[in-house]
Amino acid sequence: MALDVRNDTDQQQYSLVEDGEVIGFAAYEVDADEIRFVHTEVEPAHRGGGHASILVQHALDDVRSGSSLRVVPQCSYVAAWIERHPDYQELTTR
Repeated sequence: MALDVRNDTDQQQYSLVEDGEVIGFAAYEVDADEIRFVHTEVEPAHRGGGHASILVQHALDDVRSGSSLRVVPQCSYVAAWIERHPDYQELTTR
């Protein structure tokens, strides 16, 4: 199982890819100095294996390393993930 997370800017989403197939995504909107994560979804056959967590962590790591955008977690999964990972909470206040 080869997992990869890529930022598909044309679709405004981070895609979780397994063996060449998109199995999940975290959709976002960028406005001025904010990136709003609006929806996260993983294909039903891949749920329960930590895939959404991998996706969100990689997306937030990418935001952290590549921009000064402030993260606005409108998606309930992203909001809960950030709440459980205090070292990512600074992304919501930049």
